[in-house]
Amino acid sequence: MGRDGGQGTSGADAKPAKEAAATRRTRRRFARRQWARRWLSLRYVLALLLVLALLGTSVYLVFFSTTLQVKRVEVVGNSLLSDARVREVADVPVGDQLALVDLGRADARVGSLAEVASVDVTRTWPDVVRIAVVERTAVAAVELAGRLRGLDADGVVFRDYKAVPKGMPRVRPGANAGTDALREAATVVSALPDDLVTRVDHVEVATVDQITLVMRDQREVLWGSAEESELKAEVVDKLLAAQQAPYYDVSVPGNPTYRTTP
Repeated sequence: MGRDGGQGTSGADAKPAKEAAATRRTRRRFARRQWARRWLSLRYVLALLLVLALLGTSVYLVFFSTTLQVKRVEVVGNSLLSDARVREVADVPVGDQLALVDLGRADARVGSLAEVASVDVTRTWPDVVRIAVVERTAVAAVELAGRLRGLDADGVVFRDYKAVPKGMPRVRPGANAGTDALREAATVVSALPDDLVTRVDHVEVATVDQITLVMRDQREVLWGSAEESELKAEVVDKLLAAQQAPYYDVSVPGNPTYRTTP
């Protein structure tokens, strides 16, 4: 009886202990779940704070820090224009924030120079504005208002010469030859192959459709307008080699002619 009673008391004591242990485990699991939820929420808050901090730092560096201010304006591709001239015209403010520099304005100002065929203004981080210039190339020389100027393939007058460069033809505009006529003459000269252009002494331009090549040996070639200039160049090259005459006419390249009198 005594042993049975003792075992009964022991079993009764064990049951509350098990329940207490189960309760503690349940509480610990609950606490862990609660902490996991809080950490998940806190992680989002920390991530947001980190993003805001990075954004703030970036804004400060780009718009306010001296680290990203313009310290130098680099000019490349120029030979006719000096670096100082390009920088002066571009008017990029050294000391301003690089991100705020108006590249379009600098591009337009440099592109307005007669010597410039094209220009590309870019940022080079952290502190440089780069101005890449492509200058015009003269295909002929022309005298205008007492000045010997260079004429590019688009008919743009853009530079001065003291004398006509060796091997470069000269354009002689007549009294009625305007800018359109000069543009036509430039198209004609650009279409000539190298071995032919060096044989041209000058190009007489009366009007847009009355253009004549005068060769260095004084032979004359009536070209007409600039239409079909590439075909005319092929025809005249062969015609000059095949026929000896003082005057040629390739204004209609499909029916070229030559003659002994003007």
